[in-house]
Order: sequence, then C-alpha cells, then structure tokens
Amino acid sequence: MPHENKKLWGGRFGSVSAEITEKLSSSIQYDCRMYRQDIRGSIAHARMLEKMKILSADELKAVTGGLTSIMNEIERGDFPFSESLEDIHMNIESRLTERIGEAGKKLHTARSRNDQVALDVRLYIRDEAKSIREELLGLIETLVKKAEENIDVIMPGYTHMQVAQPVLFAQHMLAYAWQFTRDMRRLDFADDSSSSLPLGCGALAGVNYKNDREFLRNELGFKDIVLNSMDAVSDRDFVLDFLYFSAVMGAHMSRFCEEIVLWSGSDFSFIKLAENLTTGSSIMPQKRNPDLAELIRGKSGRLYGNLFSLLTVLKGIPMTYNRDIQEDKEPLFDSVDTVKLAIEGLTAMVSTMTLNKERMLRGVYSNFSTATDIADYLAQKGVPFRESHAIVGQIVRHCEENGKDFFTLGLDELKPFSPAIEADIAEYIKPESSTERKQSMGSTARAEVERQIAVLKERFGF
Repeated sequence: MPHENKKLWGGRFGSVSAEITEKLSSSIQYDCRMYRQDIRGSIAHARMLEKMKILSADELKAVTGGLTSIMNEIERGDFPFSESLEDIHMNIESRLTERIGEAGKKLHTARSRNDQVALDVRLYIRDEAKSIREELLGLIETLVKKAEENIDVIMPGYTHMQVAQPVLFAQHMLAYAWQFTRDMRRLDFADDSSSSLPLGCGALAGVNYKNDREFLRNELGFKDIVLNSMDAVSDRDFVLDFLYFSAVMGAHMSRFCEEIVLWSGSDFSFIKLAENLTTGSSIMPQKRNPDLAELIRGKSGRLYGNLFSLLTVLKGIPMTYNRDIQEDKEPLFDSVDTVKLAIEGLTAMVSTMTLNKERMLRGVYSNFSTATDIADYLAQKGVPFRESHAIVGQIVRHCEENGKDFFTLGLDELKPFSPAIEADIAEYIKPESSTERKQSMGSTARAEVERQIAVLKERFGF
C-alpha cells in the first residue's frame, strides 16, 4: 500500500516531502495577505461551476458560506495557517473541505493553481492601486494647498545647485505636484494592465470543460479576458508595470526629500519641519534631524531593487508557469508597503512644514540671480542677446573683483558697460520683480502659477 501523502497534489507521490522541499516551497508566510482576493476569486469560480451544473445549488451555498466564514476566521486571527500546505490557495481549500466536506473538494474543478494565482495577484494589484491612488491624490492636494497658501513667497531657483533665477515657492511645489500626476498615470496604467482575466485557462492549455470566462469577467469586474491560455498563466508584465510605477515614484519622492534635507539644514534654513517629524541625536543635544526625508530617500533603492529583482527572475523563464514566478510576490508586496509608507511620510512633512520667507529672499540676493533679466533688458533695448549676455558677464566679473553685487550698483557704475543702460535698469536688477516679468505659459509668474493650481484643482476635484 502506498505511503499516505496529505498534500492536495500528493496522489502521485509515495513519500512525504523533504524538509528542504517544504521550506523552499512554502509561500504562506507572505502570500497570506491575498486571502481576500483568493476567496473572491473562488466564490466567482464556484458560481460558474454551479452554472455549469458541476456544483448543485446547495453545494454552492455551502461553498460560499464556508469561504465567507474562512475570511472572517482569517480576519479574526483564528485561522490555522499551515506551511505544509504551501500557500494561501491550498490553505483555504483544505480548510474549506474540513468545514463542508465533499463539496469543498469540487471547488478546484476546471482551474489550476496557475490561473488561480495569476488571478489573485491581478486582483491584489487592482485593489492596492485604488488605495495608493487615494493617498497619492492626498499628496498632490497637499502640494497644491501649500503652493496656494504661499503664492507670493519668492525663493532662489537652482541649476547645478547654484542660485540661478528667482522663482515662486509655489512654482517649486507645483513642479513636484506635476511629477506626481505623471506617477498617477503610471499607476493607472498598472491597474489597467492588471484588468484582464486569466482565470479559466487552467494550468497552461485550457480546461476540459465548457467554462464561461465572460461570466467570470463580469463577476470579478475585469475589463477583458486574456485570450491565450499560455500567456495567461505565465504573464507577469502587469507586476512589472506596478513595480515600474513604484520605482519612478520612488525617484520623485527621493528628489523631493533631498531638497527637504537641504532646505531644513542650517546652511539653507528655508523651512522648518514639525518637531514630531524629526529626531534627535544620542550625543549632540542640539540636533533635529530630518530622518523621515532621509528614510524615504533611502527607500527609493528598495523600489528600484524590487523592479530589477523581478526582471531578473523573469528573463530566463520558458513558457509557461515555472516555480520561479513565485518570486513575484515579495517584491510586489514590499513595493506596495514602501510606497504607501513613503507617501504618508512625505504628505505629513509637506503639510506641516513652515517657511522662513526672509531666508529664502536673502538667498535670491546671491549669485547675481537677475543676471538673465539684465541681459533681456539690454536685448529689449536693441542689443543682440549674445552681446548683452557678454556685457552682463563683464558686470558680474567687475562685482566679483571688487567685492560688490549688482543689486547695489548705481547707474554711474553700470553705464560704462553699455550706453543702452538707463535709470530704468533698477527695476530689472531687483529680484522681487523678476518672477512677474516671465510671460511664457507655465512660467513662475503669479498668473501662470495660479493657472496651474486651477488646472490641478479642476482635474482632481480638490
């Protein structure tokens, strides 16, 4: 008599799995978080089986009732998870059979774990995309509000980390808001790429039943159906799409956090972070460290790594399902958790930070921030721009050699550089008026910043 093997797939085997096989095979410790998606998919599948006359009406009632009670059991923390049952799918199916008997054994008719797990991961991404979208909307709204509240604050804009031209602080905040709107589009794309139904394809070749995948699509709210059974069980492009969204979002958050670190430091002192969002030093009592910004900046590396981890796993896998694909879940789950945490932290910092407006304005009065305004002033007087550029460069050099800045140069000192210079140049030298001289769409002029705010508010319903 063959050795009894209690695996749900163990009929072909005459011995139990080795300990190392159990350890490597088990994913229940992390894929248990997909229990809602697994149960939702199983209930839809059971309804289809009843429609196909494989389950009776009473059996369907027993299956759906059993699955609902299992969900409640998991949410109460009472579910007896077993590593020997490997994953969330086998744990739930085994528990269902314990509860309702023979009807539970019929549930897996006309499906495989291959199309089942492909379904669960797609449902999981779609659920999490909705949640992340709300948090991302909150971050964008916070940036828009911070911009609106400080619409008249002027700060230095930088290129190469050198003071370049005056900009409105609001323009700087909205630059990140626009980046995050592009992240929203990438998130929506990941959601959309997860919205094709794989269930009903079996292990790889289809199933030996006249199933109703259109019924399943409607039950589970998918937009369309994966038409190739081999592609359905092996495709993880939709996971890569989500991980790509996460990686790019991580880059944007990291860039913003780098500025927060700089701006909150004593060398800049442009902003002050809320005390409860900073930490101290174990040795230096004066310190208030921007740890949240640094931690979020660091987490971008995890998000990049998760994307490349799965790309590396998938690159050498032949058709169709191979167990390597089990490695899709930990990077996905980690990216979901990391993005959510980072958005929450960044939103908290932006919403509560206070501005040092005087320090920002002082920064504008460094490194000849209105040099381009003076070059344009001369160009408007008829001096060719390349010539006016050279003239302003000579003025800057004169100031540097004589320990001066051109914000305080008198007309008598400026006139020798060009006969086109008149008394009205004083208005062009002044940084406070620089932003309002910008006339192009999307510029840092107040009217254009207000236009951006209005567009974002209308687009997202703030």
